[in-house]
Order: sequence, then C-alpha cells, then structure tokens
Amino acid sequence: MSIISRRSTLRRLLVAPAGVMGLVHSPLRSVAAEEGLSPSQQRALTLQVAGYQYDRVAALADGRVKVDRCDVEFTKDSIGNLNTHVFSGPATRDVSEVGLHPFMLAYANGNFRDYTLLPIFPLRVFRHKSIFIRTDRGITRPEDLVGKKIATPGYSSTSLTWIRGTLEAQYGVKPTDVEWYVSDKDASVKQTGGPSEFEGVLPRNLTVSQGPVGKDDSEMLADGDVDALFHAMEPKCYVEGHPKVRRLFQDFRTTERAYFEKTGIFPIMHAVAIRKSLVDAHPWLSPAVFQAYSRSKANAMRELATLGWANISLPWLAQEVEETRSLMGTNYWPYGIEPNRKTLETLCRYSHHQGLASRRLRIEELFHASALKLAEQGEF
Repeated sequence: MSIISRRSTLRRLLVAPAGVMGLVHSPLRSVAAEEGLSPSQQRALTLQVAGYQYDRVAALADGRVKVDRCDVEFTKDSIGNLNTHVFSGPATRDVSEVGLHPFMLAYANGNFRDYTLLPIFPLRVFRHKSIFIRTDRGITRPEDLVGKKIATPGYSSTSLTWIRGTLEAQYGVKPTDVEWYVSDKDASVKQTGGPSEFEGVLPRNLTVSQGPVGKDDSEMLADGDVDALFHAMEPKCYVEGHPKVRRLFQDFRTTERAYFEKTGIFPIMHAVAIRKSLVDAHPWLSPAVFQAYSRSKANAMRELATLGWANISLPWLAQEVEETRSLMGTNYWPYGIEPNRKTLETLCRYSHHQGLASRRLRIEELFHASALKLAEQGEF
C-alpha cells in the first residue's frame, strides 16, 4: 500500500396541548418593512437554493414556506456535489447546503471567501454509530482501536473529524494511535457524490496510506485489509450482514444519549452558505432566509409530533419523539449561534488540534456579521 502525499486542499412557535408542537401560521412581520424599504425597492429576488430535501427543509423546497421578498428555485443535490459546486465549481447557487468542516477548511486553508455561513444546520448526526469493526480483530471497546488499521473514504470530512475528536476526548484514543488508510473508491458515492476537495486534507504529522487499487472502503473491511472503518454511511458489507462486521457501539442509541447528557453536544454536519456579495448587498437576506428555514423546520417538527406515527414506518415513533424532547428539549434541532456555540467551538478546536485547519477558527469569522445574533422566534 503506497503512502498518500498531503493535499492542500411565526409569529410564534408553541407547544400545543398534549405535548404537540404547533405553529401559528400568521405571517411574520416583513423583513422588507422592517428595513423601511419602499414598494419599488421590494421587488422579489430570485434565489437559487440547493440542498437535500429533508423533512425539515421540505416546506421551503416545495414552496409552502416562502423567503420574504424572494422567489426560491430549489435544486436537490448530494453533499459531495454541493461542496464541489460551491468551493471549486461554477458557484452559481445563491444559497447552498455545505459540509460544515469542508467549509471551515476552505476558509482557513484555501482563503475561500466567496460564500459565508448562516447559522442554519440542516444535518446533525451523532457519530458513535459510524464506527464499524471486524469482529475477529479483538476490538470490543474504543480503546482497542489503538494500533489498528482504519479505513475511510474522506479523512477530513465533517463526520470523520467528529469521530476522531470524540474518540480522543471521551476515550483517549488519538489519531496518531492508529494506522489510517484512504480507500481508492467511496462505496457511498451514489448517495453522497463522493468526497470533495476539502474532505481529502491530511495532517502533516500523520502518515496515511492508500488502500488497494480498485477497492472501496466496504470491500477493504469485508476482505480484512483493515480492522475498522469510519464512515458516515453504513457500508455495503454491514448492510448485507457480513458475519465478521458489526458496529463498535452496538447499542449506539444508549451511548449517544449518554454522550449528549455529558457534553450537551449534538454534532453538526452541514450548514447553509450564502453568496457573500449577495448578502453584503442585501443584509436583510440573512434574517429572511433564516426565518424561512426555521419555519420549514417547525412545520416538520409539528407534523412529526402529530402525524409522524402515521406517515413514518416505525412502530414506536411517538415514544421516540417524546423521549428525545424530554432529553434534548422541545427545540432539539436549534438554529442560531448561541444555542450551538459549544458545538461549533468544539469542531473548530478539533479541526485545529487534528492538524487540519491551519489555525484555530473563530465562530464570528465563519458566519456573516448580519447573522451573528439571529435567533428563532417564540417557543417550541
């Protein structure tokens, strides 16, 4: 296996009776009116918006929720393509979902300033579930990963950065304690679009090897080339029930709940970027876009609490919703800087500590100045 060289590379939201989340649908006060704009200045902008059409984004994507003073044209795309389009592609989209850590690396290492962030976080995932192991390599606890060979398709992806940071902070397993292998192919390329430029950044103090030519990450784990795999997606060999592959944390729900109780962190994977020249010219866009994403999310949460049991094919969904809200609060997926400050600062710290970001980033430089004090309105 050859060595890889380093690459630079509403008015109100409220809780309805019986614990059901409700949304008052009276329109929020117009951002344009708050800016004191005349009718001639209030012509609609056409916004090219891109991202996944999650339940929490669906109402924005299909037009049920509007961006004040804007006509939205929404394009569905996968994260690898979203990142590439913004960082090194045509960059024609005005608002785009992006990987949070790739954006941080583009900003810190690549002097990327064409886009800036809004504190909207459409994807968050606890990542204990994303560690897959061979059962014949003596791995029964995180500490057993020391000295083992670990595969990944994208070393500096957001998910991998969270996993490494969590393993070191919670279990004392440092990135330098294991042998890293980047697979020649990504088994999840159809779902994710594959790693983008800033998901292939490697630290200077670490040797990372190239996996066998022609093999993807799942094949490396299934064939025993490595002892474990860190991947945001479930590998094919696990999905198909390979007899010697399982998750490290088999009861990951219990482990991840305990992690949240201890740290208060619900890891952020993706954020929303906006073209900097556009928001500089129209500062009212920050609250307008923020409010729209928040209202769309509120719609999804209300529907989850009221009709989720009918629309989603899980028998105990209602109990899951109730237990999640009991542990994490009614607005367990918050937007805005302040409710996410610890999580954001933790990822900034992990990135620099792991030798990925060239310097320790500050939250205030990543997000547009007009977005720093944005907060969701009302109560969840």
